[in-house]
Amino acid sequence: MSSARMRSSAEQGFTPLRRSAENGFTLIEMLVALAIFSLAALALLRLEGATVSNTARLQDQAIAEIVARNIAVETATDPAAPALGEVSGEVVNGGRSWRWRRTVALSPESRIQLVTIAVEGQSGPSAATLTMFRKGEQ
Repeated sequence: MSSARMRSSAEQGFTPLRRSAENGFTLIEMLVALAIFSLAALALLRLEGATVSNTARLQDQAIAEIVARNIAVETATDPAAPALGEVSGEVVNGGRSWRWRRTVALSPESRIQLVTIAVEGQSGPSAATLTMFRKGEQ
């Protein structure tokens, strides 16, 4: 091949058959690389959003479990056994308001009560549930 054919110019309207490192990237190659980078960046942003959401949910669940354990300790340490049935209330813990519901029922052993405590946050669904047994009235 002659050297005149290997040279390229905009006037001639063709590209050389061989590329050298000096030519660099074409516009199409840059657009493809940018598209791949954009998809990777969007995936990382979506992952970050999911992580933040899960962290907030786990924090709410941890505080709700603390509220449930506090009510369980109050129930276990009360000298008088709680009455059978359901009692509910509201408590502030961690700077937030939590609704709780304590259900007391008889267990298969008549001297032992089954106590279930459910705690709900402001978002609505049950954030924590705790079940315990306590000595009932004789």
